[in-house]
Parts: sequence; C-alpha cells; structure tokens
Amino acid sequence: MGGCVGKDRSIVEDKLDFKGGNVHVITTKEDWDQKVAEANKDGKIVVANFSASWCGPCRVIAPVYAEMSKTYPQLMFLTIDVDDLMDFSSTWDIRATPTFFFLKNGQLIDKLVGANRPELEKKVQAIGDGS
Repeated sequence: MGGCVGKDRSIVEDKLDFKGGNVHVITTKEDWDQKVAEANKDGKIVVANFSASWCGPCRVIAPVYAEMSKTYPQLMFLTIDVDDLMDFSSTWDIRATPTFFFLKNGQLIDKLVGANRPELEKKVQAIGDGS
C-alpha cells in the first residue's frame, strides 16, 4: 500500500475518522508543541501521522491508527492534516501522505512513508513494547 502524492480534492472533503481511539488531532503549531512537551515530560514516544482528508490510503489506515492508540497508551499518537498545517508540515519535508514519524524527547528516531499496515504495526509494537 502506498501513499498519496497528488491532490484530487474531488474525492471527499470531510476529515479523517479517528473516533474510538486516543489520537490527538493537531490543528496548530502550539498544539504540536504542547503535546510533544507533554510526551517528553511523561517519557512517552510520539507517533505523528501526517495525512490528508483527500488521501485514500490515509482514510484506510486511520481506523488502524486509532486502534493502535488504544493498544499502546504508553505512546502518544498525534495526527496532522497537511492541508490544515501546510507551513508546519513543510518543515517536516512530507513528500507523500501518510507519513509517520516516531519521536523520542523531540528527536526523530524512525519514519514510515505510506499506508503500510504491517510495517506500521511492527514499528509501533517494537516501540510500544520497548517503552
């Protein structure tokens, strides 16, 4: 499963559905700073999902991501819509959505590009079990 690079907004405009999970939707740079600081203080690793509402693979992986956030409460799961936070997203050099970043103490420790469920589950499990 790959990721989205182009923008076909004709598909759908509603937001991705993370309900039922423990995913924090980041809508401002301040939200991001606050959640990352909170994670650092609590010794949690951050899993950040940069996605887009128009991206098919993002929509497919969203419920999986929400489920993982319940399975691994020791991690902090964030999601960022690249269209809502374009300037911020560009500082992370997002080339395709979804892109997942894993941060410890604010530092990048791993990355996954694309809606690769087995690989995402493997990375989250390894980090979740190790934290």
